[in-house]
Amino acid sequence: MYIIVGLGNPGREYADTRHNMGFMALDILAARHNIDIRKENFRSVYGEGRIGTERVILAKPLTFMNNSGWAVRDLVNWFKIEHDQLIVIYDDIDLDPGDLRIREKGSSGSHNGMKSVIYQLGFDDFPRIRVGVGAPDGGRDLIAHVMSMPTGEALDKVKAALNDAADAAELMVSGRIADAQMRFNKKPKRKKKEEAKKAEAENAEQKGETKDE
Repeated sequence: MYIIVGLGNPGREYADTRHNMGFMALDILAARHNIDIRKENFRSVYGEGRIGTERVILAKPLTFMNNSGWAVRDLVNWFKIEHDQLIVIYDDIDLDPGDLRIREKGSSGSHNGMKSVIYQLGFDDFPRIRVGVGAPDGGRDLIAHVMSMPTGEALDKVKAALNDAADAAELMVSGRIADAQMRFNKKPKRKKKEEAKKAEAENAEQKGETKDE
């Protein structure tokens, strides 16, 4: 048995926003496998069904993003699953739009929903699928960015990534997480901010050498 949780915010006004990638990926899985996500319990709306031969729970927390951990903890405690039987799907601003990153465990990074999940569970060794939505451009407010819809080329890339995320989840519940990683994990690109930090460090080092001379 697996529990697949998609992180997001409940409410029509948030339905197609960057922060709701987890909900949207779950909708694709539900449609593919005829799973009706309408039951309400565990501070979530959820559905039960099968992907292949595996029993699965598809769940969307109703707690709003920053308190997602309450719902995930309720689900894990009730169904008494092992750590590796939980899969969490969520958006990631540190990945370019359309990129996926699949990990077996790890920190929350900058994602508040995942911070809540890890804090409430008390462990971080569970698989997750991160869907890239990109960082805001030109100093745009981060909250405004994640609470808005992608457009243009970014929208096309994100739509494709959501289908890829569903494909990855299907592989993972069949015990093929390594195959999912090989297929969907792209070599991470160096971010501009990382390049800037490196250049800043090099400049500081050069200044130090000049002073020594």
